[in-house]
Amino acid sequence: MDPQETMNGAPVSEEQIAAWAAEAEAGFDVSALKKRGRGRPGRGAEPSQVVALRLTTSELAAIDDRALKEGKSRSEIIREAISNSPSSAA
Repeated sequence: MDPQETMNGAPVSEEQIAAWAAEAEAGFDVSALKKRGRGRPGRGAEPSQVVALRLTTSELAAIDDRALKEGKSRSEIIREAISNSPSSAA
């Protein structure tokens, strides 16, 4: 195995690979696998769109600082800022 192989930033061990192989050989409950949803959960009745946004390093740092302090994601902070803007109240 390549020592550079990682999963979520952590090295993957031979033991983990063996455990995955044993799990696969034992078989999977197909009905349980089909119950899992695909993709991220919806945010409401309407479909949502992904929007690319360019921010400076300082703008992104400010969002990340606030998100960390409030225990929220970047997206939540940005959505709150938009919903609290003066033009959204009109």
